[in-house]
Amino acid sequence: MSTPNLGYFFGDDGYGLDRAADTVFDRLAAEAPELDRWRVSGDVTSPGRIAERVSTGSLFGGGTLVVVVDPGPLVRSGSDRDELIGVIGVVAAGNGLVFLEPTDGSNRRPAALLAVQKAIATAGGETRELKAPKEGQLAAWIEARARERGMTLGPGAAREVATRVGGFVREGDVDRRRQGQLAVTELDKLALYRPGATVGVDDVKALVAEVVPGSAWAFLDAVGQRRVARALELLDLLLESTPELVIMVQLHRRIRELIEVADHLAAGASPGSLVRTMGLKPFRAEKLVEQARAWRQEELDEALESLVELDATVRGAPGTPAGEAQRRLAFVLWIGEKVGRLAPVAMA
Repeated sequence: MSTPNLGYFFGDDGYGLDRAADTVFDRLAAEAPELDRWRVSGDVTSPGRIAERVSTGSLFGGGTLVVVVDPGPLVRSGSDRDELIGVIGVVAAGNGLVFLEPTDGSNRRPAALLAVQKAIATAGGETRELKAPKEGQLAAWIEARARERGMTLGPGAAREVATRVGGFVREGDVDRRRQGQLAVTELDKLALYRPGATVGVDDVKALVAEVVPGSAWAFLDAVGQRRVARALELLDLLLESTPELVIMVQLHRRIRELIEVADHLAAGASPGSLVRTMGLKPFRAEKLVEQARAWRQEELDEALESLVELDATVRGAPGTPAGEAQRRLAFVLWIGEKVGRLAPVAMA
């Protein structure tokens, strides 16, 4: 049996995290209509300040629900962690305490936060992971949110919304934490656009802009992995919303990174050592190592050198083709000639 005034919710579904906190608030407010809510980020408060809010009950039946978003900064040391866990035991009747831990969707979570979650569960509180829906799940999720709002979506409309907010992007490092909130915002706009009427695919296309989360990263990863078809597909999306010069800078940086990683590997460095020598996060180091191994050193050098010519075309240098179509063609040719494999590459 759970204690209704304690909760620890984590995951990459930002909308779900907020709704979980709302549910606890509604549950407490049913018995205390004048319940107050104090929402605070972990980096601007302390266990002591939280304790002040939750340890004293209201004489007039109000009470306070404290919602701590991203509690990570509160558990930087063992003593900090223990002090925060101690707060759980002093929550007075009529008050509540909820922690919201946004994650990147992976299973890598700090041990100190796991300890706080366990303490909430031990005290009888509710703990739950909230995963952001994607692809077909997101479309069904959008249908459900539409029904909650009394909206009727026509065939394919939910899927079109899901596609436009990036639900069908498959790259693993896409940030989906605000995807649900974005989808709900678009539903609210559509409800105003078609009040009382069925919302169709054409309505979605007319009102909902395409916002593909992480599409730039996905494009760079496709280039690094030498996935030509995927790179060209994402290039078209990027060119609709990203300045060509920005894409150039990003491409140059990625190829330079791959050259640096390849140099380290050729010198005998281990993939794990790149975390320290290049200042990379472990996950990113692993990804760049995998991509660098898909290229020969001379291919990376040629790709970097040819970016100079592509940059000249994008900037409209004298003697280079002019026009948007010609600039897009220059990107396409660079991807086809430099990213495409000419021969198998031996994996180290």
